[in-house]
Amino acid sequence: MEGPAVKSLTSPTPDAATTGPLASFFRFVVFGGGTGILSSLTVPLLATLMPWTLSNALITIASTVLCTELHARYTFRTGGPAGWRRHWQSAGSAAAAYAATSVAVIVLHALQPSPSMLTEQLVYLSASGLAGIARFLILRLHVFAKPSTPTPTPLRLPTPTATATALTA
Repeated sequence: MEGPAVKSLTSPTPDAATTGPLASFFRFVVFGGGTGILSSLTVPLLATLMPWTLSNALITIASTVLCTELHARYTFRTGGPAGWRRHWQSAGSAAAAYAATSVAVIVLHALQPSPSMLTEQLVYLSASGLAGIARFLILRLHVFAKPSTPTPTPLRLPTPTATATALTA
């Protein structure tokens, strides 16, 4: 006797067991974190050819586009490419996350003018984690949410018996 078929983690087809919030969050962390690690390694390499700020901007744009496609196809399993609307919304949520982490570090420096590198990293990573959770919620509940379609009411035609009963009454 064979067991149920096991779907691949990266299978783009929806499956009730793998589209729940925890499974989606796991995939969000894997794809987003993996892309983030690759980006952090790529920025310094590209910076050998151009200014660091330009390298960072180019890699940020490329990684946001890549992540949006990965999230559309695999994290939230929309069944296809992200499309322009989702790319813009995802970029907006990424920009908001960037702003939140920047503000957290600016506030730290306002409260403590010379924080240790460890303190600065703890503040940055904490803000980044919270921004990541907020971004996941925005992407799941708004950007990649399945459109809610009302259930159509079935058309009920009178049966011949009901019609005959109504006519004789």
